[in-house]
Amino acid sequence: MDHLDGNVLAGPATDLFAFELSMAQGQCGSCDDIAALGQCMVYGPPMGYVARCRNCDSVLAVIIERNGQRSVNMRGLRWIRVPDQYSPSTSAAPWRK
Repeated sequence: MDHLDGNVLAGPATDLFAFELSMAQGQCGSCDDIAALGQCMVYGPPMGYVARCRNCDSVLAVIIERNGQRSVNMRGLRWIRVPDQYSPSTSAAPWRK
């Protein structure tokens, strides 16, 4: 099966996060690879979106939409680092208004 570029996650994640998910960095819980989520391999519709590590192919995150609701599972990520533009010390953080 062909995979998509990780930047495709920006679409379905727009309503879920106050930052662009594809620009965030994360660490794979299996191989410890650190990369922007936009660099992961994504397998997509119609089953939802499955993001896999670019290095070891482990599942990092799953985003599904069913009955008008979105669910996210990020069990494969050890951590996520939000881009600096949304740092709590800046006024750009939309949740800090």
